[in-house]
Amino acid sequence: MNAKRDLPEIIKNNTLNVVSEYYTVNYQETDDYIPDFHYELCKFIAQHSGLTIQHFFEDDFEKAKQKLINKEYDVIAQNIPITIETRKYFDFTVPTGMNKQVLVQRKENENDSVLFISNQLDLANQTIYVTKNSPAILRLKNLSEEIAEPIHIKEMPGCTPEQLINMVIKREIDYFVTDLEKVLKHTGLFPGLDFNTDISFTQLQAWAVRKTSPVLLDSLNVWITEFLNSPSNK
Repeated sequence: MNAKRDLPEIIKNNTLNVVSEYYTVNYQETDDYIPDFHYELCKFIAQHSGLTIQHFFEDDFEKAKQKLINKEYDVIAQNIPITIETRKYFDFTVPTGMNKQVLVQRKENENDSVLFISNQLDLANQTIYVTKNSPAILRLKNLSEEIAEPIHIKEMPGCTPEQLINMVIKREIDYFVTDLEKVLKHTGLFPGLDFNTDISFTQLQAWAVRKTSPVLLDSLNVWITEFLNSPSNK
């Protein structure tokens, strides 16, 4: 049960267990294919390491975290904000990007009775939807303390970011918080969206590994750096 699992052990069975969010695979299956960064990076690692990538999908970040700690997964391959809180649980690779959390709402319309939120103070006493165990929850709780007003956080188990974006468009919910990169992938499909109200500052983001996998971390850093510096990514 407590057997070590670092790169030497991973090489022995030739399988690197990687977990990503469902929205990544959904995006791959659209008719207009646009390569997903994490998917392409996994392909690059497989080609350069000789390892087989066993890909899993979880939209519940807490489940992904626990299964990483329990050695069911070796890498969480998604953009996770690098914060003091997240550093308690993971070691992070070199940054894979920069991102921020934004509020997804419908564009301001005089015929819409729902409050259009243009600044963080307007979040007071509002109900904000997030995916189950979203990293945005901690930020919203901190923001509630900062504005000295309650923000009601509603987690939606089993819902992907894309589904929650659809729910905003269909007026089933009014406000949803997610990463800006996830919204940008869908703006062409949902021109009625507004995502100009920032919930967090721009943050460095990276992949996560167990704190007990330093050799894997070092190798991932080499592969990620090579990928980012490759001509196709410049």
